[in-house]
Amino acid sequence: MQNSLNLEGVERQSLREYAEKAYLDYSMYVILDRALPSIGDGLKPVQRRIVYAMSELGLSAGSKPKKSARTVGDVIGKFHPHGDSACYEAMVLMAQDFSYRYPLIDGQGNWGSTDDPKSFAAMRYTESRLAAYAKSLLSELGQGTVDWIPNFDGTLEEPAVLPARLPNLLLNGTTGIAVGMSTDVPPHNLNEVVSALVHLIDNPKATVAQLMKHIKGPDFATGGEIVSSAADIREIYETGSGTLRLRAAYKVEGDDIVITELPYQVSGNKIQEQIAAQVTSKKLPQVNNIRDESDLEEPIRLVIDKKRGVDADQLMSHLFSTTSLERTLRVNLNVIGLNGRPSLFKLVGLLSEWISFRKETVKRRLAHRLEIVKDRLHILDGLLVAYLNIDEVIRIIRSEDEPKPVLMKTFRLTDIQAEAILNLRLRNLAKLEEMKIRGEQDQLNEERDVLEKTLKSAARLKTLIKKELLEDAEAHGDERRTLIVEREAAQAMDETELVASEPVTVVLSQRGFARAAKGHEVDAETLSYKSGDGFLAAAKGRSNQLAMFIDSTGRVYSVMAGALPSARGQGEPLSGRFKPPDGAVFCGTMIGEPGQRYLLASDAGYGFIARLEDLVTRNRAGKAVLRVPSGGRAVVPSPVPPGVECLIAAVSSIGRLLMFEMDELPELAKGKGLKLLNIPGKKYQAGEEKLVGATVVPEGGDLKVSSGSRTMTIRWNDSDDYYGDRGLRGSLLPRGWRNVDRIAGVSP
Repeated sequence: MQNSLNLEGVERQSLREYAEKAYLDYSMYVILDRALPSIGDGLKPVQRRIVYAMSELGLSAGSKPKKSARTVGDVIGKFHPHGDSACYEAMVLMAQDFSYRYPLIDGQGNWGSTDDPKSFAAMRYTESRLAAYAKSLLSELGQGTVDWIPNFDGTLEEPAVLPARLPNLLLNGTTGIAVGMSTDVPPHNLNEVVSALVHLIDNPKATVAQLMKHIKGPDFATGGEIVSSAADIREIYETGSGTLRLRAAYKVEGDDIVITELPYQVSGNKIQEQIAAQVTSKKLPQVNNIRDESDLEEPIRLVIDKKRGVDADQLMSHLFSTTSLERTLRVNLNVIGLNGRPSLFKLVGLLSEWISFRKETVKRRLAHRLEIVKDRLHILDGLLVAYLNIDEVIRIIRSEDEPKPVLMKTFRLTDIQAEAILNLRLRNLAKLEEMKIRGEQDQLNEERDVLEKTLKSAARLKTLIKKELLEDAEAHGDERRTLIVEREAAQAMDETELVASEPVTVVLSQRGFARAAKGHEVDAETLSYKSGDGFLAAAKGRSNQLAMFIDSTGRVYSVMAGALPSARGQGEPLSGRFKPPDGAVFCGTMIGEPGQRYLLASDAGYGFIARLEDLVTRNRAGKAVLRVPSGGRAVVPSPVPPGVECLIAAVSSIGRLLMFEMDELPELAKGKGLKLLNIPGKKYQAGEEKLVGATVVPEGGDLKVSSGSRTMTIRWNDSDDYYGDRGLRGSLLPRGWRNVDRIAGVSP
């Protein structure tokens, strides 16, 4: 018999309630104790613990640095029971002058670089101490300014927040991802923020527009430019969220463009790789090369060697659009407020909240100092009594077994005063000490009066806060690094501008392999083809023009001619670049200026004239242009020479040839077209007559009729035998020439 579990006294809870509570507890832990900063000191818990631990180790700005492993050990052993690598990474971030606008840690050794922020040395190799700026967070720590809380095991105490004299949250910014929320606060310039704080202290109802006269916008450690409009920046400060557009800064030196500043958190190596990739793939013919000339004097110096005559601003606009030289940065002022809850703050609210924090901190500091002053005055009053009655005091001490209560009763002293008298050294009984006591009393009385007046007067408190802010701005402030220049959005160059304009011949094989041969003097029929493949069609144009291909269903596809493989090989299958319908094969190619015209026709005997600009598509599935009946297919397109009279020649599979005026054929963007050659029957079955080819013959030119390996030439003046109106049956070619493979018009 099995024993049943005794659940008496055990709390029962449904799985749903338990899971919901556990998840919420975890969420709040991540939000409050890991990811989001406090508005008071702008630090996350791990950052605060690192700074506090370093101060406890005596690693001030003027001290000798110690191994970073020593600091990390103290942090994780005393205050932050988490991984040492994560703690060290947080420490490294606060030491990187390209990550923090005002670094909190002064590091010696390899602390990473802008190209690879994660390339820092292990903590056993690096040394560190606090930076001078960190004093603004720690200088008032032991003055009763903040609350202290137990550490994780209750053996020590740590500050709940550091008594920051400056709004470090806005100055250094922060990023963090919690459960269901995130924070992205950009850094700002210290002088500008202090100026705005002083204005807000004097004018508590100041608007965002008024504060933006002081705070122009974020100020990033790596400089660069903010190219967002003033309206966009203002919207961010009014709502607490939005996006900023950051750009690199550059200058022109002769034929070189020198990039001197990069957007925040962008690697120079990444930029170099992106530009080099475009140059290598021949998508940036305006650039010869890019090189990195960065050194200690110029940490960022990327040199773009452009070709002579290329407009630098136009080229940079393209690079801004296609590389990380311009990036979008999210802003989300989501931080933990003074009430201990995460909130989305607007600029006015954030600064006002910090002023409230600073007022409370200063009040606590003054009250703490006032208590110390009062306690010291109390002791001095007792010491003065002793000096005025020194003989009696000495007698009581020498004669009484318990002199303390006798002193208290005789001179009406308190316990603290009597203890101070008993702790006096003989050397301090000189007349000179009495004068020092009176002098110290006068100083402390004066200080007490000032402290009490300041605590009782809101105006005096504001004046003190403003004075201290301006002093810290004088000590730590600097010039703005990131320029704010409103610019239009960057525009990438048209694809045709990014390819060198060179004469090419686009060649299409019978099995749908395409390539581009340099020059126009190419005999496409003599090129090498794969086994079982052969020449089908060719078109002459330039490398920066779109090469177009038509399939058997009448769909047209386009690709930059310069992107096709070289004719040194056997080409690449167009089926891998495009997505034609099942069973479709490629039937011809076209290339030229947008206004170039081509004759399009189907083997059903219908066709029309089309302009290339009407056929362009970026769709891999192509664009339906020529309507081909079921069972039919398109024939090889023929270019229309501009500015001359032309004839249309159409030939059928049984050798019937018809030539007519091109004016009889319409110009369409798409459709079936009109009848070129009268072909009896409506269905397309094996063995029936079909249109083999249609071509344009310019005035004075010749018509080449190919049958197998033989070619017959019909000259313009000899075409009367085949001339007629569009849509007629045409005339039979001579015997032996009726099995036509293709026809082509040749210019005179």
